[in-house]
Amino acid sequence: MLKRIDILIMAFCTGLIVANIYYCQPLVILIADDFQLSESNAGRITYLTQIGYALGLFLLVPLGDMFERKKQILVITVMAIIALLVAAVSKTFLLLEMASVLIGACSIVPQLILPLAANLSSDENRGANIGMIMSGLLVGILASRAVSGSIGFWLGWRAMYYIAAAICALLLLLMAKRFPKSLPAFKGTYKQLMGSMFGYIKSQPALRETSLINFFAFAIISAFWTTMVLFLANPPFNFQTLQIGLFGIAGAAGALAAPLVGKLSDGNNPRKNLMIGFIMQIISMAMFYFTGANLFVFVAGIILIDIAQQAIHVTNQTKIYTLIPEARNRLNTIFMSVSFIGASCGSALGLWLWGQGGWNLFCYGITGIIVLNILIYLYYGRKQNITKIQ
Repeated sequence: MLKRIDILIMAFCTGLIVANIYYCQPLVILIADDFQLSESNAGRITYLTQIGYALGLFLLVPLGDMFERKKQILVITVMAIIALLVAAVSKTFLLLEMASVLIGACSIVPQLILPLAANLSSDENRGANIGMIMSGLLVGILASRAVSGSIGFWLGWRAMYYIAAAICALLLLLMAKRFPKSLPAFKGTYKQLMGSMFGYIKSQPALRETSLINFFAFAIISAFWTTMVLFLANPPFNFQTLQIGLFGIAGAAGALAAPLVGKLSDGNNPRKNLMIGFIMQIISMAMFYFTGANLFVFVAGIILIDIAQQAIHVTNQTKIYTLIPEARNRLNTIFMSVSFIGASCGSALGLWLWGQGGWNLFCYGITGIIVLNILIYLYYGRKQNITKIQ
């Protein structure tokens, strides 16, 4: 079984590696200036990185059920270092776009660490351990924006990619020394491995429900963080990259709720966490809509929407890991691939809503997605009740 220090190390590595996907968001304005592009066009790298992550999840994460996980984690981290260095030296925006897809695909290590932790955790501690690692992951996601905005402002956007590559190199040494080995349970071929996932989609209604709800939850949070950069860079705020990046600290504060959500998800009725998350999302969107020039309300909304995201995501992921223990990597592949397809769609939608009607239309559109997610939640809840009665 895992010790607390093992979980903390996993959380630390998870947070620093997943940050690779999000460094680009506050840098969009600087990249647009460098390549002489509009901010909306430069913003493409945000959802291309997320598309790459979804591809990596689908093609590489299932291998964790087939090969030894520690070795896979180390090999993919080396690939991430190379992709980050390519981005840093990109002379054309097309090369940066291609590197962004590779960065996303090679930043899937957190989704290998989570099943590794789940496999080595006891049933009564699994949710709490996942929550702790998710806390590290979420702090990494949100703090990455503050770090990236600051470094981009002082040293330029390329410096952030060089620094990220150096961080991954140090993590490579730490993980090689400290991570335990985890032998796989699957003995078939890669084709059989991938084919089995479609069988799980068909046979596991809980997998379909959690994946669909997470698709829209990730679309919502990704749309917000992508569009927020444009909102704050324009009147009435006219903030620079450094100032915009600091708003990630507010979101990181909300990540402290992840271990608590994980413990609650080990209880008898974790579905209530989902409804709490939906309600907090609606309240946060109302706060964003009525923000005006009140930054205190805006910051409070950031904290709330990130706590809501944790309530939904940690609850769903804990549920996924209880379904079929020997197929955790494959189930996590389906779950997280769908989630990050949702994230990439959300980023694209956020940019489109901004272009069509600014911040107000963005708030209307995202509120509509939250309502849709509530309807999906109620639909599956009703089906479960009917099944129990029968």
